[in-house]
Amino acid sequence: MFTLRPLAETDSLEQLTELLHRAYAQLAAMGLHYTAVDQSVAVTRRRIASGHCLLAWRGNELAGTITVHHPQPASPCPQFRQPDGAVLMQFGVDPAWQGCGLGSQLMDAAEAWARSQCYLRIRLDTAQPASHLVERYGKRGYRVEAPLQWPDKAYASVVMVKELEKELEAAAATRTSVCAATN
Repeated sequence: MFTLRPLAETDSLEQLTELLHRAYAQLAAMGLHYTAVDQSVAVTRRRIASGHCLLAWRGNELAGTITVHHPQPASPCPQFRQPDGAVLMQFGVDPAWQGCGLGSQLMDAAEAWARSQCYLRIRLDTAQPASHLVERYGKRGYRVEAPLQWPDKAYASVVMVKELEKELEAAAATRTSVCAATN
């Protein structure tokens, strides 16, 4: 249904920025002024720089995006500086496609990238009042790691972390038990 691929030089950052504005409009209506609510194309460019930006397409329509980064040594968030974890940011799905599983596909792809880079954890932040997002990430195995107050935001945020190592250990144990049962 959707095609996921890395951002290409020929992709329009204007189109990506417009998608982010649409995706974050509901949060803005809740009084949560995430950066992506009204960021400029220059900010979009800066936020994807040095990251692995994935785009989700349905035909010729840009439907979603997610960017995953290596640790961010200059981040004001101490958890994002930790060398053991990748950092998710700028994650959005066009409202027309929300509820279709695209967000899960994008997160699966970002988590797979983090595993391929040998990270033990993956982190993200979200506004604490966006309880629906905190709950959604919790169902994916993320837990609240720390409170966070961004200097330019009026609301409290939380850093959430998912342990990728535990998933790898569980998968290895399953493979071992399956292999032992077939011998």
